[in-house]
Amino acid sequence: MGIGDKIDNMKDDAVGKAKEAAGKAKDDERLEAEGRLDQSEADIKQAAEKAKDAFNN
Repeated sequence: MGIGDKIDNMKDDAVGKAKEAAGKAKDDERLEAEGRLDQSEADIKQAAEKAKDAFNN
């Protein structure tokens, strides 16, 4: 996993957490769900990169 990929995944996760928190604060279920989705996508990307790295090493 390249450093750029790690940074992108961390950014996506942070944005997702912020959206989820904003959604909770505003009582906006859609924004909250969007935040959880962003976090899940970041987790999936990270897992895929780790699996790819395991195969390459």
